[in-house]
Amino acid sequence: MSTEANSELIYELNDKPSAKESFFAALQHVLASFVGIITPTLIIGGVLGLGSEIPYLISMALMVSGVGTIIQAKKIKSIGAGMICVQGTSFAFLSSILAAGFIAKAQGGGPNEILSLIFGVTILGAFIEIGVSQYLHKLKRVITPIVTGTVITIIGVSLIKVGFTDLAGGKWLMDNKPEFFGSFENLTLGFIVMATIIAAHKFGNQWVRLSSIVIGMIVGLVVAIFMGKVDLHLMSQVHSVVSIPVPFKYGFSFDIAAFIPIALIYLITAIETSGDLTANCIISKQPIEGEGYIKRIKSGILGDGVNSLIAGIFNTFPNTTFSQNNGVIQMTGIASKYIGVWIGAILIVLGFFPHIGALFRAIPNSVLGGATIIMFATVAIAGIKILTHIDLNRKNMMVLAVSFGVGFGVLLVPEVVNALAANIGGSAGKIFGSVFGSPITAGGLTVVFMALFLGDYSETYDPIIQEFPIEEELVPATGDTKE
Repeated sequence: MSTEANSELIYELNDKPSAKESFFAALQHVLASFVGIITPTLIIGGVLGLGSEIPYLISMALMVSGVGTIIQAKKIKSIGAGMICVQGTSFAFLSSILAAGFIAKAQGGGPNEILSLIFGVTILGAFIEIGVSQYLHKLKRVITPIVTGTVITIIGVSLIKVGFTDLAGGKWLMDNKPEFFGSFENLTLGFIVMATIIAAHKFGNQWVRLSSIVIGMIVGLVVAIFMGKVDLHLMSQVHSVVSIPVPFKYGFSFDIAAFIPIALIYLITAIETSGDLTANCIISKQPIEGEGYIKRIKSGILGDGVNSLIAGIFNTFPNTTFSQNNGVIQMTGIASKYIGVWIGAILIVLGFFPHIGALFRAIPNSVLGGATIIMFATVAIAGIKILTHIDLNRKNMMVLAVSFGVGFGVLLVPEVVNALAANIGGSAGKIFGSVFGSPITAGGLTVVFMALFLGDYSETYDPIIQEFPIEEELVPATGDTKE
């Protein structure tokens, strides 16, 4: 297996560029990942009605992403891959996090109770990934392309509903002022963002394409200001000049029904991270076989788990390795791990200023929706791409048919699970409804069971040692779609 990247490196993994070169290389990584780091927080805060807490949560997302990126780059003892691995919340976690929030909300909880439960399951779920990092090689029968591809596809399709709701004005508008939901103004604003992103991809310049999501949202924000749809008074509601990290600020609580879906996604993203790290090794001209390679993969996934643990403690959502930054390494020709420290430092500094979070909170839902529809659809396409490498024999087609049938069935007709949970009754009914009410969990558990029961003819695939082609064009800043 070749370890040559498509372009020559100017600085290899252990080289140390000058401060000026390091800063500008790091800045390009930050621009490529910034929207992906903060978008999950914006969506979760908007859907769950977290209001004034959003700027602080965005600050914590930036800070923890910075700390996590530094840990991955510096490789503290056996924690971290020792490479440029920008950290942030994967969109794969969104549905499960929202489900946990709705569980707390259904019990009458406010923002504190909602976040207490989310961060509680985030912390405990991190130990799943920490454990998986040490036994990754023993999961080959459970986590195969058919399982990973199915789960990622269901995640992407289920999230499109969230993006499309934002495009039309957002969940709050749909629930409280349905007469304005789907208005011509909202839809036009969202489609302007989408059109800008598409137009940016027409340019021959790779940096324009890489920044297309950022460009689209900036254009959308400017148009929204002229339309009078941006409430800049939200920035005046931020009274503190700097955001101070406070461990367990919202408390700590647990619910088994909220935990199970999160645990499943931790398992999936651990395997995906092994692919991202392999791609990074190829670009950075590092070995992709042998004991040193396996050690790097395990340390990188362990880093993801530890960073997610830190994330839960310091009031933000699970962290994982972003894939789009591999494209930045390739385009800049700078693979130096020291750049990771600079990236982390920039993110931490940005996180200290809550007004940055307040500014992004002021972005209208339609602008956010115009960008996230493309992001979420890319997640689904990434899953389909994995499935295209599977031999669609009789057994594998049955596995896919049943798994997609259950997953999409729950997505399209959730009333079936609600009715069954009500018939079961009691705490058992609540747990059943919360776990299987998520299309990701329902489809994910189904595909694992079906693959084990019928047999998944993908034995030649190794989730650790696998070749990921490095593409010249990557979908930018998608919050880690794991292309």
